[in-house]
Amino acid sequence: MSAEQTPVSAQVDHLVVAATTLDEAAAWCEQTLGVTPEPGGEHPLMGTHNRLLSIGSAQFPDAYLELIAINSGASCARTAGLKRWFDLDDGEMQNQLRKKGPRLIHFVARSASATAAVRALRRVGLERGELLKASRQTAQGVLSWKISIRDDGQRLFYGALPTLIEWGSVHPAGSMPGSGVVLASLQVAHPRADTLRIGYEAIGLQSVSIAAGAPNIAATLHTPRGLVVLESKGI
Repeated sequence: MSAEQTPVSAQVDHLVVAATTLDEAAAWCEQTLGVTPEPGGEHPLMGTHNRLLSIGSAQFPDAYLELIAINSGASCARTAGLKRWFDLDDGEMQNQLRKKGPRLIHFVARSASATAAVRALRRVGLERGELLKASRQTAQGVLSWKISIRDDGQRLFYGALPTLIEWGSVHPAGSMPGSGVVLASLQVAHPRADTLRIGYEAIGLQSVSIAAGAPNIAATLHTPRGLVVLESKGI
């Protein structure tokens, strides 16, 4: 077996909830989940910033929730014409966030070799994008990672095909306190469920269930406010 065809394994790393502003995202988190998210950081390459919340469980170890928004006080350092991650430059995406508030839009899957995972998707006809190196300063030191981002910034499959990430020596969940919120299950639906299933199999992602239907991502969480289901609803 060639190095490019070495079996790949991936697991859910974090859920992505987008908002028009980070303050709005934090308020939504408190109202919806009953907890205040932890401080995150800034992403100079993308001109975004975030806040974080631990949601790990036995099935989803070290998983966390990322609340993300475009940072109005910063510029995007990407080359002119290249888009921010997670469709955040998409006009309809921003319109929906303004009208309906923060929304689950995507999830990120981690792999010990994001390079191998990106290649595995390409072999089945799915282009997840090039791997970019990123980092940000934290109280524990520099957090570094490699992440797959398309030039057009698209998530694909309405967010149901995960972005791929490979962390450096430190994972952010290691310094997050328990939040009282636990990810119980993650389900996706899409009209092209068979194609999506092929993609999941290519990267060895097994903890997310797939069904045919209208585009949706549904995350079921145990929270201080009881059972909460976050849905993307085709955004």
